[in-house]
Amino acid sequence: MKNRLLCATLLWLPVFTVSAEMKVSERVLENGLKVLVKEDHRSPVAVSQVWYKVGSSYEPGGITGLSHMLEHMMFKGTDKHPAGEFSRIIAENGGEENAFTGTDYTAYFQTMEASRLAVSFELEADRMRNLHLLADELKKELQVVTEERRMRTDDNPQAKMQEHFNAMAYTNSPYKSPVIGWPADIANYTVEDLQAWYQRWYAPNNATLVVVGDVEPKAVFALAEKYFAPLKPSELKTIKPQAEVEQLGVRKMTVKIPAKLPYLLMGYKAPVLKTAEHEWEAYALEVLAGVLDGGSSARLASNLVRGKQIAVSAGASYGLTSRLPELFMLEATPAEGKNVWELESALKDEITKLQINLIDDEELKRIKAQVLASAVYERDSNFYQAMQLGMLETVGLGWKKADEYVGKVNEVTAEQVRDVARKYLVEDKLSVAYLEPQPINGNNITETETTKGVR
Repeated sequence: MKNRLLCATLLWLPVFTVSAEMKVSERVLENGLKVLVKEDHRSPVAVSQVWYKVGSSYEPGGITGLSHMLEHMMFKGTDKHPAGEFSRIIAENGGEENAFTGTDYTAYFQTMEASRLAVSFELEADRMRNLHLLADELKKELQVVTEERRMRTDDNPQAKMQEHFNAMAYTNSPYKSPVIGWPADIANYTVEDLQAWYQRWYAPNNATLVVVGDVEPKAVFALAEKYFAPLKPSELKTIKPQAEVEQLGVRKMTVKIPAKLPYLLMGYKAPVLKTAEHEWEAYALEVLAGVLDGGSSARLASNLVRGKQIAVSAGASYGLTSRLPELFMLEATPAEGKNVWELESALKDEITKLQINLIDDEELKRIKAQVLASAVYERDSNFYQAMQLGMLETVGLGWKKADEYVGKVNEVTAEQVRDVARKYLVEDKLSVAYLEPQPINGNNITETETTKGVR
């Protein structure tokens, strides 16, 4: 099996397109499967994605990472298509396929010449309800996932630090557990665990089928009826609320692991679109992240990297489309001769400036222009257009939110940016982690892993 993508990387990518271009056709089959189709006739290609409303944030203790493990096992065959057949058939038809797991979803996708869409549908419909989960295949795939965890997390200082940071920053939110799972849980998965998870969540009424490309909606709906309509729905039980308890003060930790450079992570508890008291707050936080880290002229690069030369890298990030409240993140690597505590002070100074002084019109216009430029760029990718629709639908926001993004960002005022900085970027909502490098034994850390954070 080829390397499966974790959501962690995908969540850092922008996911919105310009609203004027969003012409989506929608249909819900009798069994509950929602089908979304967006025409894009610039090339004879279609992207097909199946999104399931289940990810690591749905998992109770003891089976963390099970959604990701099941993603791997979804390529292990059915009665009709034995193990390995799925990928072989897609390749024979000139297509590409893969999958990814996130905190709030699991998704499977194929990119093929548009006339081969039926091949994709037939294969996905088959494994949606007829997957074989065998002990021997699980044993093999456990080794693959264990190695994946070693490469992505255990041998990556910043990723390992992020994992420990999340476990500290969240008290009872399921976001505290890693998408790939804790090692002890991975080692003790059983076929029965996977079977129960598969039966519970993998059903047409818990899925969204998204197609973007050189297609006609009526034809896609007809194919969806042919292949997916016969599948029986499941009785879905609503998951219980998983609200994070209030944080009562700053949290700090030091992580001592082999690494080449020290590193700093700071995270403030923040709402998302689904949970914000006022929806505009999420868009203002989005703009605030752009003010700090919206290109080479943004404040962190200008003031900390080039200006004070206190950091070799510094960044900010925020994701407004999660299912549950998130963290507004800051991360930085100190320059030679500087330390993480000086860097923490400098980052807080930048936050304080935003809490006291309004950003000027020119800076605000520049940030909004970058949002528009990014949105126009994304129209070139069928994959990310489809990903946008699938993710918004799966987290419960609805795909129509895509139409609002640019307009809502353009409505954000300097006062709103200041107000969310004052309300959310405060000490009592802050968690901080310091990476204290330890001697490196062996060649288990690459150069790139010391310069780029992994979420």
